[in-house]
Amino acid sequence: MSLFLHYLSMPYLLEGIELTLEVTALGLGGGLILGLILAGMQLSRFWLLAAIARAYTVIFRGTPLILQMVFAYDALPHIGIKLPAVLAAGLALACNEAPFIAEMLRAGVLGVDRGQVTAGQALGMTPSVLMRRVIAPQAIRTMIPAFGNEAVSALKNSSLASVVAVQELTLRSTQLASSTFDFFSIFFASGLLYLVLTFAISIIQLFVEWLLDLDRAKDGKKGRERKLADYLPWRRVDLATQLEPAGVTIPDPVQAELTDTPPLALTREERTRRAVTIARNNIAVETKDLTKSYGTQKVLGGLDLTVRIGEVVALLGPSGSGKSTLLRCINHLESWDGGTVRVGGRRLGFDDDGKLLSPRAIANERATVGVGMVFQQFNLFAHLSAKENIAGPLRWVHGMTRIDADRRAAELLERVGLTHRADALPRHLSGGQQQRVAIARALAPNPSVLLLDEPTSALDPELVNEVLEVIRRLAIDDGLTMIISTHQIRFADEVADRVAFLSGGSIIEEGPAHEVLTNPRNPLTARFLSVMEADKTPEAVR
Repeated sequence: MSLFLHYLSMPYLLEGIELTLEVTALGLGGGLILGLILAGMQLSRFWLLAAIARAYTVIFRGTPLILQMVFAYDALPHIGIKLPAVLAAGLALACNEAPFIAEMLRAGVLGVDRGQVTAGQALGMTPSVLMRRVIAPQAIRTMIPAFGNEAVSALKNSSLASVVAVQELTLRSTQLASSTFDFFSIFFASGLLYLVLTFAISIIQLFVEWLLDLDRAKDGKKGRERKLADYLPWRRVDLATQLEPAGVTIPDPVQAELTDTPPLALTREERTRRAVTIARNNIAVETKDLTKSYGTQKVLGGLDLTVRIGEVVALLGPSGSGKSTLLRCINHLESWDGGTVRVGGRRLGFDDDGKLLSPRAIANERATVGVGMVFQQFNLFAHLSAKENIAGPLRWVHGMTRIDADRRAAELLERVGLTHRADALPRHLSGGQQQRVAIARALAPNPSVLLLDEPTSALDPELVNEVLEVIRRLAIDDGLTMIISTHQIRFADEVADRVAFLSGGSIIEEGPAHEVLTNPRNPLTARFLSVMEADKTPEAVR
């Protein structure tokens, strides 16, 4: 035992740890930089870059690291590149780690819910803003365990640097054992030193995971979360505003909810006056001969639709009739095959010469034109609280100050009855609460047009009315231009000025909401309405 302890503390072995860490640091640092480049190439829209990155991955994942180290140390001098042994070993390890790290990064990016990316695009976020504010924060948190595992693997693989005469821990242990013939004690001591290093990496990994844990309990005294995320770009909070005077107790927030008021349906006379007013308004949204196909399946077949400022249009029709696709085309979240889409007189997504704009330019145009969108699956940013979901895009897209963005978020949360849930993460909210936050987020930049794609289809029946009440107030109180895809017939009758019934990608009947819903002329419309009436649940009836 004394001999083992002697080897364990021997300076000759301990000095080898320094070289081991140098090679590991070079390998991980270089691998991370190169891995970022490879991941970016593989995720690129340019197939040639993706093909080059994939070829690199196949080559370096498919050949042994020991051969790569020999190549870096012995073969590079033949082309005039002579590297010191440590640098050559670090370069080889970096090149070997790069494809593994690239795949981790790519998996993290692809693992972020696509709906959140679509929501960011609808809010006017450019690809770079989306990556920094929505994708990267969530991808990094999911990659921490894998990166910790890769760090341990790189540390152990650094032992192969002995093949190019790097005096790291393994080589020194081998040399010492060869001179003393005490193989067991020396290699046992060497193994224990490696174990200490890998254990330290594991502790760092767990600590970082703990710091980035969004669900970590709040500090009892300060009443706020003490997290590394507070200091990172995507969660950056104004810590100065969170300091509380000593001895002052902040009262619990009032739990505001939507008041249970009677439906705000318009009378027949009010509908008539409203229709006359809307008919004099300018056109807000116009589609002409819009066609869209997915392969051989035609989704939109020459669809024409005109929506005027202040008008509420309900899109009805069976699943697959093209309602969602039409909404996504209006916001240019989907490209189309033929026809035109104009919002506020502008041809969204195209320049004056009819040339398709870049993704960045389309994002900027969405933010300028002002088309808000609410999705079926809410698509809230999972790493941000309810308030941050609303305030964040206002800062990142519209350049608002933090104070103004937070004030706007607080106003909207109060309006949808969720002031008491401002700091809650989306997964801690009910479906109805999430959809109300999504509506508030879409309203935050004061859009000229609000698109709602089946806003209640993902909700339990008992949660439907709380969301419909919010939409009803927007339509009747605010006069906001809205296009709503819905199966809520009673709601469409109460709120919509006009109903458009879609079938097979075309509008087969449209007209005043109450007229179409109570006296449909087309047999397909009548059949659909009768089926919906038969399937209607008590919870859906007001």
